Amino acid sequence: MCHGRFSLMDCLDDIEDPRSVSNGTLYDFREMLVIAICASLCDMDTCEDFALWAQARQAWLKRFLSLKNGTPSSATFYRLFRALDPKQFEAFFRRWVSQIVPAAAPSGQIAVDGKTIRGSADGARRPAHIVSAFSTDLGIVFGQEKVEQKSNEITAIPELLEALYLEGFLVSIDAMGCQKEIARKIVAKGGDYLLMVKGNQPGLLDKVSNAFTEGRHTDLPRFEYLDASHGRLVTQITWTAPADAAAVTAEEWPNCKTVAMVASLRQVGNKTSDLEQRYYISSRDMTPESLAKAVRAHWAVENKLHWMLDVNFGEDACSVKKDNAPEILSSIRRVVINMLSLDTTQPSFTKKKLSKRQKRKFANWDEDIMRSILGIQPL
Repeated sequence: MCHGRFSLMDCLDDIEDPRSVSNGTLYDFREMLVIAICASLCDMDTCEDFALWAQARQAWLKRFLSLKNGTPSSATFYRLFRALDPKQFEAFFRRWVSQIVPAAAPSGQIAVDGKTIRGSADGARRPAHIVSAFSTDLGIVFGQEKVEQKSNEITAIPELLEALYLEGFLVSIDAMGCQKEIARKIVAKGGDYLLMVKGNQPGLLDKVSNAFTEGRHTDLPRFEYLDASHGRLVTQITWTAPADAAAVTAEEWPNCKTVAMVASLRQVGNKTSDLEQRYYISSRDMTPESLAKAVRAHWAVENKLHWMLDVNFGEDACSVKKDNAPEILSSIRRVVINMLSLDTTQPSFTKKKLSKRQKRKFANWDEDIMRSILGIQPL
C-alpha cells in the first residue's frame, strides 16, 4: 500500500503484533490498521463503523489486501487498539510523515498545542490529553505525545520536541510551554521559539509587560491588522522590542532576541470586547508584522486540527476509553488528516476546491478518489 513512492505497509512493519499467537489470531493486524485508516478516510469514525465499512467494501479491499479470513468485527478492532503500543505507533507515524512531506518544503512554523479527548474519561481516570506538533504551512501533524495521567503538558512537550526535526523551524507554544528547559531544547535542536508569556512566569511577565507600558511603547515599531471576516471585526496591534529592553537575558532565556505585546479588540455588531493584551518572547529577530503573522498562524492548530478532529471526526464524542485505544484512534485520525491535507485530488465535475469534510465523503462515494488519496496500488 503506497502513498506516493513510499509504502504505508512498510512503515507498519515496524509495529509489533501485541496479540498472543496462541490465542488463534485470525486477522493480520497490519491489514486491520490499513482497513481502519481507509475507513476513517471514508467518513467512518468508530470501531463499529470500521467493521461495517470493511464488510461492505470487502471485494474492493481484496484488491489490495489478502484478507484470508474475511474482515474483523468491531470487537476485534477494539481489542487490537487497546493492546497496541502507542510509542511504536507514534514511531510509525513519524517515519511515515518523514516520507510524505515534500523534500523541498520550507522549514516554516510548528505550532505545539494540546487537546483533550473528552469522551475518553473513565471513572477516576482523566480523559486522554494529546499534545500535537502541527505544521502551520503544510497543514499536517508532524507528531504527537500523550500526557501521562499524573502529569501535564510541561513534561510531554520536551518528549515530543526531542523526536522532531526542528532545524530552521519557528516553534510556537502557548503559556503552558513557556519554560526555560523547553526553550533550551528548541534552540539546541536548531530551531527558534515563540512563547506566550502569562502568570505562570510572573517575573518574566513583569519584565516584558513593563517594556510596553503607556508612554514607552508609543515609540516602538508596530503593525496593525484588521480582520472583518465571519461577521466580526478584529483589530490587532503588535509591538516588538529587543529583549534587552525588557531586561530579558539570553543566559536566562536562551538566545532571546525579541519581546512583544499584541493588543486585540473584537467587535460583533454593537458589542466590543475588553482590550486583550498578550505578551511573547522569541529567540528570533522578529518585526511586528512577522510576529503578528506567526501569532495568527499558531491558532491554525486549533482551527485546522482540533476543530477538524471534533467536528468532522467526532473525536470528543468518541466514547472509547480503555487502555491505549483512545490514543491509537487519535493517531489514526491524524494519519487521515495528513493524507487529506497533502492530497491534490480534484474531481472533474467541479472546479471548486473540496474541503477535508467533502473529500472524506467523496472518498467513500468514489473508489477512484479514495485510491488516489490513499495512493494505493492493487496487489
